[in-house]
Amino acid sequence: MHLTPNPRYAYSAIVDRPAYDWPGGARLAVYLGLNVEHFAWGRGGGHMTHNWGNANDQRNHAWRDYGLRVGFWNILDVLGEVGLSCCHLLNSTVCEHAPRIVEAIAARGEEVIGHGRTNSERQADYHEEDERRLIRETTETITQHLGRRPFGWMGPWISESAVTSDLLKEEGYRFTMQWPCDDQPIWLATRAGPLLSVPYPAEINDSPAILNRGHTAEDFAQFMIDQFDMMLRLSGRAPLVCAFALHTFVLGPPFRLRHLERALSHIAAHRDDPRVWLTTPGAIAEHAMSLPRGIVPDAFPS
Repeated sequence: MHLTPNPRYAYSAIVDRPAYDWPGGARLAVYLGLNVEHFAWGRGGGHMTHNWGNANDQRNHAWRDYGLRVGFWNILDVLGEVGLSCCHLLNSTVCEHAPRIVEAIAARGEEVIGHGRTNSERQADYHEEDERRLIRETTETITQHLGRRPFGWMGPWISESAVTSDLLKEEGYRFTMQWPCDDQPIWLATRAGPLLSVPYPAEINDSPAILNRGHTAEDFAQFMIDQFDMMLRLSGRAPLVCAFALHTFVLGPPFRLRHLERALSHIAAHRDDPRVWLTTPGAIAEHAMSLPRGIVPDAFPS
C-alpha cells in the first residue's frame, strides 16, 4: 500500500537535535491557552458534557454561552489570585457578541491568537478562497477591536484543510498551533516559505478530556500537575514547551474551577524556579525564530 507522505515536515527525533535554552537559561516554557469561543444560534454542531453530537438547541447554546457570561470572568479571577496570565484563543465573533471580554483582554495586555470566526464552523469544510476570506475576516476584526493583529493561529476545532498552512503564511501569520506532533517548535513547509509550529496540546486540553473522554475536573487538574512536573524533569535533556488548553465553559463553572485553581497554584509556585519560563506562544515563537538556522528542526533538512 502506498502511504502519502506528510507534506509539512519530515521525521526528527528530539534526542538528535541541537541543544538550546529559553531566555535566561530556562528549560521549560509554560503557557496557558484560554479558548474564548462563540457559537451560532441553532447552527453548527452541538456538544454536551455527557455525549458527543448533540443538536445545537437552546440548552446547548446557553451552556456554552455561560463561558462568555460567567466562566471567562471566573477563570480571570483565579489567574489573578495565583498571579498568572494567559493567552486568549479568540473567535472574532466574540468582538461583536461580547465586547466587554475584548475590553478586559485589552486592559490586561495579554496575547491574542486568531481562533477563526466562530467554533460553529471548521476550516476543512471550505474551498480555498472561502477559507482565505475566513482568515482575513478574523484577522481584520480582531485588529479593529484590539488595535493589534494576531500573528499566531489555532483554528476552530483545530481543523485544517490541505491549504490552511499555506494560507496562514500568505496572510502574514508567523506561527500556527495546529500540529500537536512535538514538544518543541518546528518548521513546517508551505508554498510561501517556512511557517513555525508552536506546540499546542491535543490531550492536556480540558474539552476532549472532560467532554469526550469522561475525565473529571479533579482528574484534569492532576493531569496538568503531572504534565508540568514530568516535563520539568525531562527538560534537563532538551528545552520543552508545556502548554495547557482551557475553555471558558468547561473549567469556568465553580465546581471545576476549584480544581483548576489547585493546578494553577502548583505551577505558580515555580515562578521563581530558573528552569521555568512562564510565557506566551508568541514569545516562544519569537525566541525560536531568533535562533541560528538548524537549531529548530527544518521541515525537510537538506
